Amino acid sequence: MQAEIIKALKILKSGGIILYPTDTIWGLGCDATNQNAIKKIYKIKQREESKALITLVSDINMLYQYTNHIPKFNITDQPTTVIYPNVIGLSNNLLPKDRSAAIRIPSDEFCFELINKFKGAIVSTSANISGEESPKQFSDISNHIKNNADYIVNLRQDERMETPSVILKIETNGKITKIR
Repeated sequence: MQAEIIKALKILKSGGIILYPTDTIWGLGCDATNQNAIKKIYKIKQREESKALITLVSDINMLYQYTNHIPKFNITDQPTTVIYPNVIGLSNNLLPKDRSAAIRIPSDEFCFELINKFKGAIVSTSANISGEESPKQFSDISNHIKNNADYIVNLRQDERMETPSVILKIETNGKITKIR
């Protein structure tokens, strides 16, 4: 795993795109502060830039780098993505006009180590063309996606992944709404 982290880090630091396993599904990732890398992901996914992408952080301390709107709530035993209001420090083309951002702290060891060593948030969007079904395993990922990633992480390629994250949204008034 350490060799894969080193290779993925090199790509992230150079503004490239990685194809990697997460705690939910296979994702396309890049530096969440690099506007050009984020543009590449939108282009690869053939997705409108007005549609937001999920960002991963390693832990609560890193989350505080991007928002101080962190209410106390019960986390489910399922991976949970939270849409936080008034986020700072992420690329402007990653955020909608209301400056909110969908952020998750993954439970996956590879993701944790990668983000921790990168020392910053990374994008995590499903490894599919926009509008198509999210891949359940590596073999479901289209050649278009594979061919446009700068690096494909060589881990967990035989595993089936079917657990999408729960999505919660923190409203500006502090109310929490379940989206998915």
